[in-house]
Amino acid sequence: AFHAKADIPAVLRDAPPRLRIRQAEVLGPSPLLLSALERRLYEAGLTPADKSSTGVVLASAGSTDPEAIAVIADIAREWRHTGWCAVRPAFASAALPRTQDAVRELRALGCAKVAVAPYVLAPGFLPDRIARGAVDADVLAEVLGPAPEVARVLLERYDAAAARGLLRLTASA
Repeated sequence: AFHAKADIPAVLRDAPPRLRIRQAEVLGPSPLLLSALERRLYEAGLTPADKSSTGVVLASAGSTDPEAIAVIADIAREWRHTGWCAVRPAFASAALPRTQDAVRELRALGCAKVAVAPYVLAPGFLPDRIARGAVDADVLAEVLGPAPEVARVLLERYDAAAARGLLRLTASA
């Protein structure tokens, strides 16, 4: 949220005037990203037969922006309706609960297995914190990284921005 609302717009404002660059919509939420998360969980060892007995921690970086936290909570609620035993949001920083707390909550709910699905694009400090919090989980999925679904979302956002005329790049000699 902070990057999309503050960091990126600041960089774009400082771009050379000869470039007309506009910001496209953020990547999430998207059903494609949920598909990527689910695929990552299966790649980490879950099977479709595990789904109804597995609780999932949707672990994101976290934010001080209440809107961003609400989006993650909404994604978790939506994802729960796809057949998982339960889905709980968790955050590596700036908000609660932490990954380890969500893992404990799912265990207390009686989920036979607990899996952690990092809702982050790349390895780094915060995904490492998510992994440390997943120590008591049965499964820890990889970050989204180069998932084909991520590439599809990028292309969709690009196409939508181009259709709205936001991607007119001009350079003067």
